[in-house]
Amino acid sequence: MTKAEIVAEISEKTGVEKVAVQATIEAFMKSVKTNISQGKNVYLRGFGSFIVKKRAAKKGRNISKKTTILIPEHFIPAFKPAKSFSEKVKKSVKA
Repeated sequence: MTKAEIVAEISEKTGVEKVAVQATIEAFMKSVKTNISQGKNVYLRGFGSFIVKKRAAKKGRNISKKTTILIPEHFIPAFKPAKSFSEKVKKSVKA
């Protein structure tokens, strides 16, 4: 599902204009990005958490040059779904 499809669905269900829905979604995403980039987690009860994960330093290999390089520790954004969300997906999605 694309952002445009989400906007259209929310607009249809709520009766709010697509432009307003899109502005709201853009503001939400900007807020999440800003907070995550500042090292703050974002918690949405019943949905999940946007969190910052720390990756430890590790050794990597450059196969073409046959050398070992050190990859420094770094942080990545991650999403951890709420327990109720995960259970609903497990029950409804079939492989």
